[in-house]
Amino acid sequence: MAEGRLSLLAVFAHPDDETFRPGGTLALLARHGVGVHVLTVTRGQAGSRGDPPLCEIKDLPAMRERELRCACAALGLEPPHLLDYEDGHLLDANPEAITAAIHDCAASVRPQVMLTFGEDGLSGHPDHIAIGRFAAQAFAASDLGAALYTLAVPHSLAEQLEMPQVHAVPDEQIALRVDISRAWEAKKAAMACHATQRGSMPLMSASEARQRLFFAREFFVLAACRTRESDFMPVLLRDHRL
Repeated sequence: MAEGRLSLLAVFAHPDDETFRPGGTLALLARHGVGVHVLTVTRGQAGSRGDPPLCEIKDLPAMRERELRCACAALGLEPPHLLDYEDGHLLDANPEAITAAIHDCAASVRPQVMLTFGEDGLSGHPDHIAIGRFAAQAFAASDLGAALYTLAVPHSLAEQLEMPQVHAVPDEQIALRVDISRAWEAKKAAMACHATQRGSMPLMSASEARQRLFFAREFFVLAACRTRESDFMPVLLRDHRL
């Protein structure tokens, strides 16, 4: 990393977590010169293989790694960091070991900002809940990073799109709202990279207008902040606020 370069570390459970919710924001930050790093702790071996299946069960982890690398490249991010925890069982992971692994990755990229899931995992997925908890613990236990953000969907948007399955947060908890229209094509390309997962997401078969209502606006909660001096996200993204 070049001396003085701004850096962000996004810590997620599965390949595709980096794209479908925060991908446009990560792309915009990368365009501003931020070194955007993604740490994915499973290879998504419990996920969909597509409909019809695009690979054999045994080949799914390798395929999803390729999809992840494709998506990161489409968004202009750094090549992803991967761990080998078992998809679907992060709540059973050794807390000290996985927190240490997150810390080691953060120590290597020296981020000013970390990004992960919030306490409810956005969708309630146990792996999302677990990785959000582990990432928050790693942030709290070290001096790495000035701010920790979590992915969010405001109540107003969930109600507008009639998406009761989303664990939405009160609108007033949203700290950062990003219109990613300038990065929409990059995000669409990244979503296309995750071909095995598209069929499991009902919105992917909706009209582009409906997709844009959900995917082209991204929302974040400021979960922890040591100092605002190094929290570059509102500054760099202020021209993209709704």
